[in-house]
Amino acid sequence: MLKTIQDETGRTVKMGRRRPVARGLKLSLGNYLMQSAPAPPPTVNYQKMAPAALGEMYGNDTLGDCVIAGPAHVVGVLTGNAREGAPSAGNLFGEFIFTMPQIVALYSAIGGYNPDAPLVNGQNPTDNGCDEETMINYWENHGFPAGHNRIVGAISVNPSKPVEYRQALWLFENLIFGVELPDAWVNPFPSRSGFVWDKQGPPDPENGHCFVGVGYGPEGGEGIDIDSWAMIGKITDAAIEYYAASENGGQLFSVIGMEGIRKASKKAPSGFDWSQLVADFDSLGGKVAA
Repeated sequence: MLKTIQDETGRTVKMGRRRPVARGLKLSLGNYLMQSAPAPPPTVNYQKMAPAALGEMYGNDTLGDCVIAGPAHVVGVLTGNAREGAPSAGNLFGEFIFTMPQIVALYSAIGGYNPDAPLVNGQNPTDNGCDEETMINYWENHGFPAGHNRIVGAISVNPSKPVEYRQALWLFENLIFGVELPDAWVNPFPSRSGFVWDKQGPPDPENGHCFVGVGYGPEGGEGIDIDSWAMIGKITDAAIEYYAASENGGQLFSVIGMEGIRKASKKAPSGFDWSQLVADFDSLGGKVAA
């Protein structure tokens, strides 16, 4: 049964990230960065163009669907920051806002969730969470939601190199964390934005969680600004190095679409082996050049 946590206000959230059975990410950002790669800028803030999307819980208060909710936040950031993004009624920045039927459909397709399953002891026995590898494969092949926002793949990022994961966030406008939180991060549970997660005790396998990076900046010191459970906080560099390490059951990566490659290559036209990245995505079925 997935762990449910309650904060001081009575609000509940649910864990749901499962450690992947097999590692599917075959590409690593460090293999494409050259010595001449430009340093990331001192400040990046992608959250300001997607406030509505990042403020959505997307069911993670009652479902173990953080591996769906986190990427849904990424889609909101990418579309909100896209040049082609256009405001619509009630949506000032043009970010893509998922409906709950879309979220449930993704959780069903990726995690096997059946909203109509008979309850057992008051719990849906199919609410078992999911893993990032299965999510990435679905996203690449079907879109997120199906038929929309396709990616060509994902690239792993070294959690022990702050410059590298800042470069990833700057270039591709997203970082996705899959980690096992230490108990100190959820006891007491943060009830509002402004929390800071620092290295604090061993990872707890029962606290599997997926959340996303949305920026960084000198005004907030070291670390990465994150969105978790519709709150904005910060995870320190020390915490990233420890909890996102593969030996501790963690993952850190960016998802990349064709538009993402186009925008990133304009930010860093040199110092990055774009042609090799495209060729490698194509070899894995990403169909970038098509």
